[in-house]
Amino acid sequence: MSHEPLLVGVDAGGTSTRAVLTDLTGRCLGYGIGGRGNPISAGPERAAAGVLDAIRGALEPTGRRLDDVSMIVAAMAGMRASGGSEWLMQRLVPAGYRGALRFESDLLAAYFSGAAAPFGYALVSGTGACVIRVQDGRIDAAGDGLGWLLGDRGSGFWIGHAIARAAVQDLDGTAPPTALTDRVLAHYGLERTDVRTDGRQLELEELIGRLYGHPPIELAVLAPYAFDVDDTVARGILTAAGEHLADTLSAVLDGSGPVVVGGSVLARPGPVRDAFIARLGASGERLDLRPVSDGAVGAAVLAVRAAGGVADEAVLARLTDSVASFR
Repeated sequence: MSHEPLLVGVDAGGTSTRAVLTDLTGRCLGYGIGGRGNPISAGPERAAAGVLDAIRGALEPTGRRLDDVSMIVAAMAGMRASGGSEWLMQRLVPAGYRGALRFESDLLAAYFSGAAAPFGYALVSGTGACVIRVQDGRIDAAGDGLGWLLGDRGSGFWIGHAIARAAVQDLDGTAPPTALTDRVLAHYGLERTDVRTDGRQLELEELIGRLYGHPPIELAVLAPYAFDVDDTVARGILTAAGEHLADTLSAVLDGSGPVVVGGSVLARPGPVRDAFIARLGASGERLDLRPVSDGAVGAAVLAVRAAGGVADEAVLARLTDSVASFR
């Protein structure tokens, strides 16, 4: 059997986990998918199970075992709040793992999924929103990522919240009418009526109850409606989202470099990206935007780096192509 170092990069997300088995040259040898892998949102036991399932899925077709792996790098959000590595090592060691374990930021994994340059930026706008500046391969500055209550401007949550407010204010008569309202009502199983209760339309009272009856972060599920509806209110929400994302990037912008874009909000062409570029002005026109689907490739790049390998453009290209063949 070959004694070449085997490495695993793990993109441990709040909904699913991806694991890439690679060697030092950036050749993907296996790819696995598991359940939720973030201990903050899923809890330590469930998150560890999700990570382990993904790693086993990457190893199984190769005939290799956990004790053949010398390095695991797990990229995840909120890594400093995860309480150290014990929650994962307690599951890895009994399964036979004897190698090293390192945690990295999911934003850094997103960056290395699209760029190998030591300097650049990553902008992730999915449910939340955050920007980092990368210098010498490490995070040098960060903007936003402050969570739904205090930040995440331009994120899926921010857009969904704006949609909910627009619908409620439309029904309340305090803001312009919008086609978003019927989409929101239908989403919660409601429809317009001629019935009033306590001076309000019945559907408004029922919608308020539905909205307050769910965790605030779930408003992110409404975000796609702004892209589907073409009216002044929807366009205004998307334009504001693009401007917020541009302002967050501007806060850390310090020279030209690749801008790796993760998440669905800015990745697609349309009003958000148009407003984003327009807000940045001349500097926006020169941006090298590189959309990525997730941080799996970048997590593998980080594993190569952690094991002493050279993570250059050739390694990134090799990992990108070989991981794609497994998906």
